[in-house]
Amino acid sequence: MKKIINQPENVLDEMLNGLVYTNDKLIERVGESGIILNKNLKKGKVGLVSGGGSGHEPAHAGFVGQGMLDAAVCGPVFTSPTPDQVFEAIQAADQGAGVLLIIKNYSGDVMNFEMAKDLAEMEDIEVETIIVDDDIAVEDSTYTAGKRGVAGTVLVHKILGAAADKGASLAEVKEIADKIVPNIKTLGVALTGATVPEVGHAGFTLAEDEIEFGVGIHGEPGYRKAKIAPSKELAKEIVEKLKGQFNWAKGDKYGVLVNGLGGTPLMEQFVFMNDVKALLEEEGLVIEFKKAGDYMTAIDMQGLSLTMVHLEEDAWLENLDYNVTTIAW
Repeated sequence: MKKIINQPENVLDEMLNGLVYTNDKLIERVGESGIILNKNLKKGKVGLVSGGGSGHEPAHAGFVGQGMLDAAVCGPVFTSPTPDQVFEAIQAADQGAGVLLIIKNYSGDVMNFEMAKDLAEMEDIEVETIIVDDDIAVEDSTYTAGKRGVAGTVLVHKILGAAADKGASLAEVKEIADKIVPNIKTLGVALTGATVPEVGHAGFTLAEDEIEFGVGIHGEPGYRKAKIAPSKELAKEIVEKLKGQFNWAKGDKYGVLVNGLGGTPLMEQFVFMNDVKALLEEEGLVIEFKKAGDYMTAIDMQGLSLTMVHLEEDAWLENLDYNVTTIAW
């Protein structure tokens, strides 16, 4: 294992300290916890809190700031933060209008965030939740009951963050969340596994000429292994799978996010985006939002995912285009 680290068990603490030092005008760390907090909280605004295991950087701390998240709770690598840390983040993010928790659909995250919600409500903090389950690869994979939450979560942060920043109430933000999540779907492909520092080797291995469709962001199994193929063929399979889920029609409006999994150069992500563009043009879709880059990674995994959002309402596009001040958007 080649990593630029010190002791593997200190990676989270040292990463968070380095993250805050680099961006100390925007964010701060709450004590020695895994909570990253917006330094410029807005009184009377609905608080947005997300988080989960680390190793997915820049998610989730990279999206803390004006117009997106108010706090992110960073657990150990690929491990959910504890309920007490999530509760502390809720307390820190609460500015008098309640808090919405954005939760990826993993059993540990769902359980711990829901427990934190109960703790907060005992302290008279109004809390709502939304569970993101955008990964269409498989049902009931490792760590999940139902579909996994992956890169589409970032678009949820963006759309809801803009709504909250513009003054929406907790009930209004929750209503948008319930509408938008079913309209966001993701599918990925992996070329390699991810190496957890404390483990020291990749969580799974693929042959030199092998890829796997539908691998999760913790290395959970996908739905099919195949021989490596040109980008156009990878894009075709992924777009076809998404088409089957959306059942779209010519003229429908969509947004597109190509997300690198940590070890894929931007050059390759843009090649893939170009292939996706051609396929979606053939389908007659109107693509009103495009973005590519590393937004929700799996440490050093080589591969990428494609997220599409059906823009049923004009306000969702306005929120995707809304100006924010964060580290990573």
